[in-house]
Amino acid sequence: MDFSDLTRFLADWPRAMGQFQVREVQAADGRMLIQVRIDLGVIQMETEGRPDGEKPGGHPSLLDRATARLAEEGSQVLLDTDECRAIRDEAVQFYHRYVAFFNLNRFEAVIRDADHALRCLDLCRDHAGSEEDRVRLEHLRPQVFTMKVRAAAELAMSHRQPRAAMAAIDQGLSELEELLGPDVAERSNEMHLLRGMREMLVPKLPASQRVELEERLQAALDDENYELAAILRDELRMMKD
Repeated sequence: MDFSDLTRFLADWPRAMGQFQVREVQAADGRMLIQVRIDLGVIQMETEGRPDGEKPGGHPSLLDRATARLAEEGSQVLLDTDECRAIRDEAVQFYHRYVAFFNLNRFEAVIRDADHALRCLDLCRDHAGSEEDRVRLEHLRPQVFTMKVRAAAELAMSHRQPRAAMAAIDQGLSELEELLGPDVAERSNEMHLLRGMREMLVPKLPASQRVELEERLQAALDDENYELAAILRDELRMMKD
C-alpha cells in the first residue's frame, strides 16, 4: 500500500455528512489511537498524553512543563506570548480529543481531558504576561466546564447511579452560576443544557426517593435556603408517581 496516497484508506471509511464519525483503532505497536473522519481526510490522535504524541522538553505536555517551571522558579514567573499561544494550542488539542471521547462514551477520559484544558486556561489566566493572553480563551471556560459536568453525569448513569448523576449536575449548575454570575448564567446555553439533562434524569430516580426529596425540601425551608428549596421543588414536580 502506498502510504503517501490516502485514497483507498478514505474510500474504506466514507464521509457520512451530518454525522460525527469517530473510531478507535490499534496501531502496529499495539497502542490505541482515535481517528475522526472529516470532510477532507482524517484526524488521528493518541489516547494518552498530548493528542499529537509530542513530549515537549521530555514532559507529557506543555502544561506539565510549565507547572514544573513554576514549581522550580516560583509563582511570580510570567509566560510570554509565544508560550501562552502554545499552551492555548494544546488546550484546543485536548478539546478535540474530549469531544471524540464523549462520542465514544469514554466519559472518564472526557473528564481527564476537559480538566487538562481548564488547567491550561487557569495557567494563562494566572501567569500570562499580557492581559490579552490572560483572557484570550476565557470565553471557552463555561463550555469546557459544562462538558466535564456532562461527562461526570453520564459516567454515573453508565454505572446506574442516577442520584450521583443528579448531584454532579446540581453541583455543576451551582458552579456555573458562580462562574458566570446569575444574570449571564440564566441566559447561557450551558445552563439550559445542564437543566435539560437534570429534567431527563428525574424520572429515572427510584420512587422511594420522593420521600427523601420531600425531607430535603423541608430541611431547606427550615434553613431558609430558598434557592435549594426551589430546585428540590422542581425535582419533585417532575418525578413520576
